[in-house]
Amino acid sequence: MTMRITAVEYLGVNVTPKTNWSFLVVRTDDGRSGIGECTLANQEALLEAEAARLAAIVVGEDAGARNRLARLIPHAPGGLVAHAVLSAFEQALWDLAGQEAGQPIHALLGGALRDAVPLYANINRGANPRTPEGFAAAATRAVSDGFRAVKLAPFEPLVWEDAADASQRAAYQQGLARIAAVRAAVGADIDIMVDAHWRFSPGGAARLVQDVAAYGLFWLECPVSEANHPDIRRVRSMANDRGMRLAGAESLAGLGAYRTIIEAGCYDVLMPDIKYAGGHEEIRRIAALAQTAGVEIAPHNPTGPVCHAHSVHLCATIPNLLPLEVQFGETERFFTLVGGHDLRFARGTATLPATPGLGNAMDDAGARLTPWQPMPKPWLDPRLG
Repeated sequence: MTMRITAVEYLGVNVTPKTNWSFLVVRTDDGRSGIGECTLANQEALLEAEAARLAAIVVGEDAGARNRLARLIPHAPGGLVAHAVLSAFEQALWDLAGQEAGQPIHALLGGALRDAVPLYANINRGANPRTPEGFAAAATRAVSDGFRAVKLAPFEPLVWEDAADASQRAAYQQGLARIAAVRAAVGADIDIMVDAHWRFSPGGAARLVQDVAAYGLFWLECPVSEANHPDIRRVRSMANDRGMRLAGAESLAGLGAYRTIIEAGCYDVLMPDIKYAGGHEEIRRIAALAQTAGVEIAPHNPTGPVCHAHSVHLCATIPNLLPLEVQFGETERFFTLVGGHDLRFARGTATLPATPGLGNAMDDAGARLTPWQPMPKPWLDPRLG
């Protein structure tokens, strides 16, 4: 029986003074609804407009026609906004397909390779105050909850363009102090990842690799501009020589974009995000290509519960998987905005749903009580993305 799409709705939700989440709800003529996530900070108005544009094209179409309706076009004029909405649409169509088939998404993707998905705790937004002690306390809370790996982004407000300003040297030293405090707090057996958010020039990144080597990082993430392939390779070599992986590529879309950086030998770990990269099937293709080059996959997942729920289904099926990211300690609404399968972290892992589709449904009324709000001061300096 054909499911016809009757509506594609954008739903933007404010969850903290600094955070909005963005979702897509796809409704069909048999009364079902599928959900996906397209959170893209500070782009909510454009996401809403792009969702309306997509709705005008797909309403009336068969929701089972994913290959035709949710095909990612790398050169889409809407750029990452268009890719985010299309990725959420693809997620929602998988949710609907699973509901119709009576199977969870991971079963439709060929079956789970593992009974639970390992997680690491991104403590960045849960660290308050943003002192070394505040980061150490957040890391300690994560380890107490059963996580065996934590990630922090310690170098705000450093931006390499401002290197001549004396305050930047202080920001760099403060970042190193935050890393040192986290390592001292969690001990030697817990993995630590550091996200540099593209803050460094190639020369600055070389110094960074030398300075963080003492803390035994599992990986260093996004030290320099994503387009700077020769210098990324050089930094990767330096990191590898000191026992660290180099990770990145969280905001690319499509297999072609990832093929370029895989063939260039840029990263040990790729971080495709199901909100941007094209959805389930595109990331599975990316992971398969990465596997042929010995590259590991650790999906980017620091946003809302729908992205997380879809990422868990996806990660259950990827062989070359490292732990999946979760935003730790940001807001309790992560666990209450959707119903169904329990999304609470089980000692550093995510359990797999056995119920049809995604296994989670949006609390539509609750979400609409707090519509998205413009953010006067974004998390990241606009020069960084």
